[in-house]
Amino acid sequence: KKRKRILKKDSSQMALRTRIITRAFSNLTHKPKLQVLGNGSSDVIRADPTGSPVSNCGSSFSTAAAAVEAPASASASVERLFGLVKEYEDYRRGLYGGLTHKALLVDAVGTLVIPSQPMAQIYKQIGEKYGVEYSEDEILKRYRWAYGQPWGRSRLRYVNDGRPFWQHIVSCSTGCSDSQYFEELYNYYTTEKAWHLCDPEAERVFQALRAAGVKLAIVSNFDTRLRPVLRALNCDHWFDAVAVSAEVEAEKPNPTIFLKACELLGVNPDDAVHVGDDRRNDIWGARDAGCDAWLWGSDVVSFKEVAQRIGVEV
Repeated sequence: KKRKRILKKDSSQMALRTRIITRAFSNLTHKPKLQVLGNGSSDVIRADPTGSPVSNCGSSFSTAAAAVEAPASASASVERLFGLVKEYEDYRRGLYGGLTHKALLVDAVGTLVIPSQPMAQIYKQIGEKYGVEYSEDEILKRYRWAYGQPWGRSRLRYVNDGRPFWQHIVSCSTGCSDSQYFEELYNYYTTEKAWHLCDPEAERVFQALRAAGVKLAIVSNFDTRLRPVLRALNCDHWFDAVAVSAEVEAEKPNPTIFLKACELLGVNPDDAVHVGDDRRNDIWGARDAGCDAWLWGSDVVSFKEVAQRIGVEV
């Protein structure tokens, strides 16, 4: 009983330290301006990944406060926080027998998979036989404008299969409302032609993580086509759970979708780390849910590095 009380106290202190250091990072970096990337996917609103490439970490309150409030240069503060990252990860490994986390949550578009061709190119290529005359640059410009407007039909963009939303986007982007054109374009993005894996070593890494006892889930702002996409790429069996915004009825950065993923995996949020390429949706959203979070392309650049930070050698 005494040991349980000690472990519970350690866990509570760890969660508190995580929140404190997360706030410290937020104070060191400005909030990025949103930009829209025209890649034809569901996860196209991204935050500009500027600011210090620092992950969530934990240490004592006094150390964290000193790192933020000390009258030192910004680079010195960031260097101090990088040191805390290692201290925090070593601390977690001590608690979990060599692993920093019990579960890994992965963003889909931009992290696990990316479009094989630019969105505007596909819209133009398929649209030519339906009378689309806009150039790729014009299609991209109109797409960005349309996607950036409030979607008045629902509080969510991706409801069920997302057809009403995507019909609106395609029509605005190309000036073509032909239903056959839309269906051909819509169905294209469920095939293996439309997507490829970001990291060719992903399968080997995920197998090693699962063998080590780490649970895996996808957390994505996507419509219900995500599951067919994963099947088409033959990677659906890599994951223990999939949390899709259209099914959960919550879009990142809403913490609800991260909490649902943790619930599906049977882990507490502070036992999970999320990896994604969007600072606003993936990093801020995951941390608001109580998860750890690493920015893809900055904190980590491959799934092998993700595994190594968790404590699994590949």
